[in-house]
Amino acid sequence: MADQSQEESLMHIMSHLMKSYRHNVDLIIREFDVYPGQPPLLMRLFELNGQSQRELADQMNITPATLTVMIDRMQKTGLVQRKADSRDQRISRVFLTEKGRSAAVEVKKAIHDVEQRCFERFIPEEKLLLRRLLLHMRDNLTS
Repeated sequence: MADQSQEESLMHIMSHLMKSYRHNVDLIIREFDVYPGQPPLLMRLFELNGQSQRELADQMNITPATLTVMIDRMQKTGLVQRKADSRDQRISRVFLTEKGRSAAVEVKKAIHDVEQRCFERFIPEEKLLLRRLLLHMRDNLTS
């Protein structure tokens, strides 16, 4: 196992898998003016519309500057709009537009469809085992 080639290593396989997954999702979501990196923001707003930029940056674990660039781009394509908080004008809240809500539904569908393709020939026990192993790996890296 120690002399595994780069192509056979688990990390290489996982990295290639995630790139393929993202590529497949990205091909579908572009039709709706949604670009790579934007689905997490779209989904957070779909679940709870009108969050502050600070709340969104904290939840997504990104810098406020990165979020601002993302929101600017999404605002230009008509997916979101900013509004000042009614109680505190210094706080900017982000809302999905009607186009943004429709795009969020399509993005959820695209993610679901690609996930279905990923697990096409898996039996439930294999999916459950893979989930358990991946959660174990995540816990190893975050503890």
